[in-house]
Amino acid sequence: MKMKAAVIEKVGTPDEIKVREIQVPQVGVNDVLIKVFAASVTFVRSGAFKTQMKFPFVVGRDCVGTVERIGENVQGFSIGQRVWTNSMGYDGRQGITSEYAVIPSSRLFTVPQGVNELKLIASVHSSATAEILLNDVLKVKSGKSVLVEGAAGHVGTKLVAIAKLNGLTVATTANVKDFSYLKSIGAMNNYDYTKPISEISDNFDYIIDTSGKNELQLNLDHLNQAGEIGLITAPRTNQFSFNVRDFYMNLKQIKGFVISHASLSQIQRSALFINQYFQDNKWLDDDLLIKTLDDVKYAHFSLENNQNHRQRIIIKIN
Repeated sequence: MKMKAAVIEKVGTPDEIKVREIQVPQVGVNDVLIKVFAASVTFVRSGAFKTQMKFPFVVGRDCVGTVERIGENVQGFSIGQRVWTNSMGYDGRQGITSEYAVIPSSRLFTVPQGVNELKLIASVHSSATAEILLNDVLKVKSGKSVLVEGAAGHVGTKLVAIAKLNGLTVATTANVKDFSYLKSIGAMNNYDYTKPISEISDNFDYIIDTSGKNELQLNLDHLNQAGEIGLITAPRTNQFSFNVRDFYMNLKQIKGFVISHASLSQIQRSALFINQYFQDNKWLDDDLLIKTLDDVKYAHFSLENNQNHRQRIIIKIN
């Protein structure tokens, strides 16, 4: 049985992506075959993230779909059930931008009843990133303070909401036009991102940089003693410098995180956590740009060049 899929034969630019027919993958005893309804656009296609890949390689990591076939050792899923995954397309696992995909049952989660599936799959990457960063990487504590830089972005808004849930006092840097929304989801103080961070008089227990626009030393200057910085991006120069003596004498820490290095247990626990809030229609407010399988190359160019940065690009397949 053949299916259409977005594949690459080598890493590189989005021009390497071709939509063509390949064989539907075999279902292992611990796997589930799903008919893919939609996939969000994320990538390891460029080769910047080093991971095991078998070519032809199907691109994409997050999708939502319907259970078609179940491996003989799999329990807890049924034919026709709506499900999602957010950890395919790296570490030797094929991606999901295809008409069908085989998913290890340990990486598959149910869609809560009544939830908009396109909104859900647009949110899972940013929601899981924010949740794992806050709860597992930084291990934030209630009563502390956090500054989220670039807070109006996809991950930034989830960081604000989840930090508020965790009992943190939340401040942000963002566009002034986004202040009202950020306040509605939990930000107490908002600072104009066009102004130097040095003008902020407050210090914080945690600073999370989602934009890469601020110098590391300026962020370190705004940390309380034993404060921590969370990095989920880097500046275009890929370079930082900082005052090492002040850093270690004040017990400060810098922690980087990319969700593709999250453990299976982190992925599973985070999925249970965010599904609770999806069920209440929370964190499902990303602005969507819906495209088709034939638009995958455009979607990757758009994401790579930060076009349509306010929108989450979704590839609707079936």
